[in-house]
Amino acid sequence: MTLINNMLKRYEVNSQNDLINALKEIFQEITLLGLYRGGFFQEAVFYGGTALRIIYGLDRFSEDLDFSLLKKDDDFDIEKYFGFIKEEFEALGVKVSIKKKNKTKKTNIESAFLKNDTDIYDLKIEVNDSIIDMPYAKSLKIKIEVDINPTLDFDTEVHTLLYPVSFNIVAMSLDALYAGKVYALLFRKWKNRVKGRDWYDFEWYVKRKAKINLTHLKSRMIESGNFDKNNILTKEKLKNMLIKKIDEVDFEKAKEEVKLFLKNTASLEIWSKDYFKFLVDKLEIKE
Repeated sequence: MTLINNMLKRYEVNSQNDLINALKEIFQEITLLGLYRGGFFQEAVFYGGTALRIIYGLDRFSEDLDFSLLKKDDDFDIEKYFGFIKEEFEALGVKVSIKKKNKTKKTNIESAFLKNDTDIYDLKIEVNDSIIDMPYAKSLKIKIEVDINPTLDFDTEVHTLLYPVSFNIVAMSLDALYAGKVYALLFRKWKNRVKGRDWYDFEWYVKRKAKINLTHLKSRMIESGNFDKNNILTKEKLKNMLIKKIDEVDFEKAKEEVKLFLKNTASLEIWSKDYFKFLVDKLEIKE
């Protein structure tokens, strides 16, 4: 019985999509362990939807591993950690290879993929039935992004993960994670796609009675040119911005986008513009 097979026991796998989501999350955890071994969390923190899933038990799967540096560093080199990631996979008998793809445009996000050749790095993972003890083999894609020029008005917390072994990671505090999600809701640049996962996460925060870090959100908005630094960002102003955004969203498309990441889609039946405006009215701010 392999460690990967033991980790799969945590999941209810009734379909190929269930298996893909479970394996992606296992590979994310193995990657986090490799980064921990390399000392990555001394200079970066974990955030985003996968952080919510792995740390707080968000009941949807997530594709990406998102990180932010603790201080701005244009010379940050993500490649120095790839050897540690490879070592963790290879210790489990999983073959991996990493290939770099040159960027055509410089951004604040350094990106990597665990498999696939669509962006900056490819880590191709080959898993067969001798590893996971079932007649299934597939290469999976997980994107890693590190913000090398981050907005810095956030607190951090240390969390202990139990898989593949017990180890510690550093993550943004929940109020800062909430601010990042609201920023994504307001300003994420999608063309014809609606990212239903963002709205699902927003619902999760509201139901949890989480409090948003308004200072961190305002700093993000100022740095991206979406808010005048001389203005005051109040709770009411933020609520009005969210309501305006909700009026622009096609929630039927949003539901379709998020379904692949959920075990139970019944909770989406209530989704509508009025429902999310109701949630906005319950938004809480960190004092």
